[in-house]
Amino acid sequence: MSCDERDKLIRFSITVPEKLLCEFEKYYYTEERDNRSEAVRSLMRSYVAGERWKCSDGEIFATVTIVYDHHLPELTRKLTLAQHDNGDVIICSTHVHINHETCLECIITKGLSNQIQRFTETLKNIRGIKSVNVNVTSEI
Repeated sequence: MSCDERDKLIRFSITVPEKLLCEFEKYYYTEERDNRSEAVRSLMRSYVAGERWKCSDGEIFATVTIVYDHHLPELTRKLTLAQHDNGDVIICSTHVHINHETCLECIITKGLSNQIQRFTETLKNIRGIKSVNVNVTSEI
């Protein structure tokens, strides 16, 4: 099967345990997908994006969400420096004040997965960043 034919739909069948299908459809109907095929396509896209993320072989889009204590000395400067050093993959960011001590920032990125992995590792190594969560997607 050629992976170059993006618009052509292929029909295939799968066999799953009944209990798994019931559980899947419970969430499927909650998500209000157009149909079961669209739900499976969405899962397949997520899987492919995750594999690209691990394999460093493709361009991805990722939202990097960080939570940090902005009162720690030097944290804001280090965070700003990390973002400027990775400006080639950062599309934009949004900063939110959770409370007096804690901030949340969402950083939207686009680039090769190994570039974004390096950026997230840099963030994880900054003292005072409490969490770094990455949500990866692709253009598939």
